[in-house]
Amino acid sequence: MSEAVKRTYASALRAEQARATRRAIVAAAARLFLERGYGATTVDAIAAAAGVSRKTVFTSVGGKVEALKLARDWAIAGDDEPVPIMERSQVKHARAEPDARQVLRMYAGMVRERAERAAGIHMVIESASGSDPAVQALAEEGRQQRFTAMLDLAGELEKRGALPNELSRDDAADVLWLFNDGRVYHRLVVERSWSPERFEAWLAELLIAALIRPDYVRSP
Repeated sequence: MSEAVKRTYASALRAEQARATRRAIVAAAARLFLERGYGATTVDAIAAAAGVSRKTVFTSVGGKVEALKLARDWAIAGDDEPVPIMERSQVKHARAEPDARQVLRMYAGMVRERAERAAGIHMVIESASGSDPAVQALAEEGRQQRFTAMLDLAGELEKRGALPNELSRDDAADVLWLFNDGRVYHRLVVERSWSPERFEAWLAELLIAALIRPDYVRSP
């Protein structure tokens, strides 16, 4: 084996080890945030739960708020791959669907899947945002990212000629933004014991009733 190949192999191995360490730290942080809340979770506790040093937590992830952000982002995405949500296959598939009603049914399924993974972390962020400016900024960033994505989805409905005449793209985005808040899922599924399947069906039908005009006909 040449020296160049050895160096490449060693570099790839180090990168994978670093990624595994980062995953372990974020998983430990997420678990502690859910169990104890943000304020009661310390960097030392995260380090102990992940089996690494305090220094490794900071060099691999950053501080506590950075660990919270990664826990949220990875829960939403379902993994730590560096692929934006809007470029993932589920979203691309929905954007290619010609029927606006089916687009909303597919979207409701995505909301359910992501909420199953991320609603708990979302509640942690909302709970801590009133007492920590950094977490407040993280919460606001999440709200803005959700609204930007909902503008895109509302635009897809508008392009299909599905929105009621009295509803603008921004109005439709507002409705979508309201109901994809993780607190809605948490209230109904966690607190009121709805099944995730019931939540998904309810959300799909609610959005279709609110955002699709009654005389809408799918374009050929």
